[in-house]
Amino acid sequence: MDFNLTLIGQSLAMLLFVWFCMKYIWPAIMGAIEQRQTDIANGLAAGEQGQASLASAKTEAEKILAAAREQARGIVDQASSRASGIVEQGKADGEATRKNQLETARAEIDVSINRAREELRDQVAKIAVAGAAKVLGREIDANAHRDLLGKLAAEL
Repeated sequence: MDFNLTLIGQSLAMLLFVWFCMKYIWPAIMGAIEQRQTDIANGLAAGEQGQASLASAKTEAEKILAAAREQARGIVDQASSRASGIVEQGKADGEATRKNQLETARAEIDVSINRAREELRDQVAKIAVAGAAKVLGREIDANAHRDLLGKLAAEL
């Protein structure tokens, strides 16, 4: 192996090229690599943060859904109790109406019975007067014997 000037020139050119690369190119490449590493690290951190916020959002959504379900249960229970109250009130109103109608019907029946009794008394009195008139053979004056007929009607 021969050392000659070409080999020395090539070595110097190589050293000059390495120095130039180390001085001007290497920092730009390392800066780009470091920037890329920083971007990747930030992206991973943002992804982890996004997953954490997604998990907390899911938890919050579950809490909101549980609260909404509980509120819905409360509303359904309240509506059910209100419906039961309305049904009970309707039953009570119906019972009161039935009792009222029953009392009214009984009062009407009593009035009809009393009216029928009065009519029957009048008819019995007329029959008694007619029978007494036939027995006595003469006509009994209803105006003259009103007191007697009233006592007879009262006894019947």
